[in-house]
Amino acid sequence: MLFGKLITFKVSNFPCTLLQSRSLAILNKPTSSEVLTCYIQQCKEPPWTSYFVKYSSVKDDQWGDSHYNWKVGQSNYHILRTGCFPYIKYHCTKRDEEDLRLEDYFFRFIKVLNLGIPCLAYGIAAMMLIKHVEVVQTSKGPVNIYFLYEEDKGSQF
Repeated sequence: MLFGKLITFKVSNFPCTLLQSRSLAILNKPTSSEVLTCYIQQCKEPPWTSYFVKYSSVKDDQWGDSHYNWKVGQSNYHILRTGCFPYIKYHCTKRDEEDLRLEDYFFRFIKVLNLGIPCLAYGIAAMMLIKHVEVVQTSKGPVNIYFLYEEDKGSQF
């Protein structure tokens, strides 16, 4: 009888422990927007940048956003963002603030229309093509971001 209760106790507590550890892991990750802001600040507000961050490294607080304005310091950036599993891809260009809602809706529509298949293919290709890694310091600790090649910081192109 005691043995049966012990097994029940262990089995019933296992999912709770697993859920608690996953919840704690998520709480300890920075948001994708914090990584974006920290990286742009770390590079001293460059004219442009383009990088990948692993989904597993961040809490994705910008899910569903495809084209939008992002203010960092004295600069505004147009952000093109897409999920390309196992990464999130960011392309950031310093530009004046504009109404990007139409483009954002258009990009979302295209992603839904093609079932995300090109995005998945891009992620798979990126796993083979990434050649450079940099570390972004966030309030939750360092996060690796990935590049197809090392960028010349501050270059216009």
